Amino acid sequence: MDSFPEPALALVEQMRAAAALEPARAISFQGAPGANSHRAALEWEPDCLPLPCFSFVDAIEAVKTGMAGCAMIPIENSQAGRVADIHFLLPESGLSIVGEYFLPIHHDLMAIPNADGSFGPFKAAYSHPHALGQSRHYLRERGIVPLSHADTAGSAAFVAAEKDPTIAAIAPRLAADLYGLSIVEENVEDSADNTTRFVVLAPEALDPASLEGAPAMTTFMFEVKNIPAALYKAMGGFATNGVNMTKLESYQKGASFAATEFFADIVGAPGDPAVDRALEELAFHCKELRILGSYPQARERP
Repeated sequence: MDSFPEPALALVEQMRAAAALEPARAISFQGAPGANSHRAALEWEPDCLPLPCFSFVDAIEAVKTGMAGCAMIPIENSQAGRVADIHFLLPESGLSIVGEYFLPIHHDLMAIPNADGSFGPFKAAYSHPHALGQSRHYLRERGIVPLSHADTAGSAAFVAAEKDPTIAAIAPRLAADLYGLSIVEENVEDSADNTTRFVVLAPEALDPASLEGAPAMTTFMFEVKNIPAALYKAMGGFATNGVNMTKLESYQKGASFAATEFFADIVGAPGDPAVDRALEELAFHCKELRILGSYPQARERP
């Protein structure tokens, strides 16, 4: 917790104390108070007790140790792609995906004013690498150097602590309110439809039967056998059974570069005969298959 900038520490202490009294209501998230993950937790469950954690590992560990009932974790962004390390952390966590949430992302440029009340010029702007990437055209056009920070709200707390009017932060409006910064310009993201998908992680998986009759998603990871056309054959069951696969990503397992794991989302849940047949065929061609969770669909997939 000492890694948070000074202006954030008091808020973190208050939120941790509140969560400790009612851990079942707590939702852990990575970042300082005011981060987009904080916003997502409050929008997904307005009555929750947000629990800020410095890292994704800390947010997951809070759920595993009972400090929080669930965790709100970003998994991918419409501009920046998948969030680094999440695809490794999810299967190692032992937690299950029980929900998803799509958060429209709007970045504001915020700072402290000059002595005369004006703003800038700014020599640098701090933020999370994803937020900097999502605002790169804005920054380049103004000659502002992007500098990485652990998270968006943390960068706002850092700028507040530095009291330097020549540096700014790119963060959600909530962070400006929490740390006493002024909004210099709103919506500095390069794309108006910038969106982050979050997943909600909990100790116990949802019973797929509880999702019957409503649109659902299932997320799983698998490693195919190391034989020719294994992936092609493994995917065939989804096509022949009419199961819509909305996501398929690959990454290397270990350092041998000889084994590849895949991360996938499908529409539907076990218990649906078509999904059961597709997963059974997939398992036949796999060395490993792990269901990470079935959960209500938050946004319709075409």
